[in-house]
Amino acid sequence: MVTQHSKKAAASIGLIIGAFVLICAIAFFLFFNSFLNNVVKPRLTDAINKGYPSYSISIGHMHYSLPRNQLDFDSVALGAGNGTITATVSRFSLSGIGRLFLLSGGKRGIAGFTRARFDAKGLRMGSSGSPYAFLCKRLRVSTRDSTVEADSINYYPAAGDEEFFKGSQYRRTRFTVVIPRCTVRGLALIDLLQGKRYCTREIQINGAAFDILVNKEKPAAPETSSPLMPNELLSAIKGDVAIDSLILSDGKLKYGERFAVGAEPAFVTFEDMMVSAKGIANHGSRKSLLTIRGQGKFMHAGTMKVLMEIPVSSPEFSIHYSGSLSGMDLSALNSYLEPGEQIRIKSGTLQSATYDVAIESGHAGGSLRAIYTNLNFAVINKSSGSEKGLSNRIVSFIANTFKIRTSNVPDKSGAIKIGKVDFSRQRDTTFLQFLWFSIRSGIKDVVGY
Repeated sequence: MVTQHSKKAAASIGLIIGAFVLICAIAFFLFFNSFLNNVVKPRLTDAINKGYPSYSISIGHMHYSLPRNQLDFDSVALGAGNGTITATVSRFSLSGIGRLFLLSGGKRGIAGFTRARFDAKGLRMGSSGSPYAFLCKRLRVSTRDSTVEADSINYYPAAGDEEFFKGSQYRRTRFTVVIPRCTVRGLALIDLLQGKRYCTREIQINGAAFDILVNKEKPAAPETSSPLMPNELLSAIKGDVAIDSLILSDGKLKYGERFAVGAEPAFVTFEDMMVSAKGIANHGSRKSLLTIRGQGKFMHAGTMKVLMEIPVSSPEFSIHYSGSLSGMDLSALNSYLEPGEQIRIKSGTLQSATYDVAIESGHAGGSLRAIYTNLNFAVINKSSGSEKGLSNRIVSFIANTFKIRTSNVPDKSGAIKIGKVDFSRQRDTTFLQFLWFSIRSGIKDVVGY
């Protein structure tokens, strides 16, 4: 029979045990952050440094929230051992990791992140070997959902355009990229982190703006490697690449060529760009194609459409592309023609244009069919931009009267002048330049310029 004394003793023991557990729990949470910073952080840093000896990592103060199961870092800095590459994050959060993983000091390695979520703010990357800087306002990664979301991506010359061009005695191509939002779905993140393969289901890019400028006042560099074309770029990647689809919406592109320091560049633009690419890969059969479809507003005047097919398995620069351009006022081309060709279109209306180009081993051949009327232009002074001057007027008169084709419309039999596309890859020509120069060769052949 249980006595009253026994009941009191049992209650006292239970109270003592409960109080002890409570004190231990309070102590644990009071000192858990200290445990993280004194035990987990050194082990995590040591594991990363040993796993990737060519890099070093520095982690700021760590905080842990039990209700959210979230680990916060005040800052994270990553650098290459030789100091050439640096990356910093102003705020970094990690959630969805097992508590046993934390208590073990991160001994499970990358396996402890299979259901994790990363949130980085103020990401900045740079390299002493590159004049460019990379910024990202916020980056969210979920290994559980296989997604990546990035906001406010910026890629640009860190010191500005003039310093960028001064950095070489030869011609350079400057790229600036601004992406308000990018979303990646179905990404094999663990494989990516382990360097095994680069595979994803879909990439969506919204509102991207691309700005390209070439300083043609300087000569091309002698004996330099050529910019990689799509086939060559994919072939150069060692790991397996497989991206089912890439979709770009509401994009902008500006391509410019500068012929004097401080001068207004010659440029062409595309607005409201919609681009979709399917079958991006670096391995496949001979019939495997990377297919790109796109359209956009060309020079704020006409709608251009393109279909491009790139053989995945070809290591050479080989592509087939075709498309069309809707009717437009041809004077819209003056932003490129005046600074670049010293020509001003006075009048001219394009009714429609189609093109079909095949690139084989770096040479573009094909045709361009353009229907236009009332083309008239004036030769202008390179410095002043003036049409006046006897020599300019004589050249303009001869060209408009005897040389150029002022109209190109089908005759009674339906025949029309077809422009011949003929352009070979130059050593310093980028991919977008190659596409533009190829089409331009067909335009010149039609017009007779």
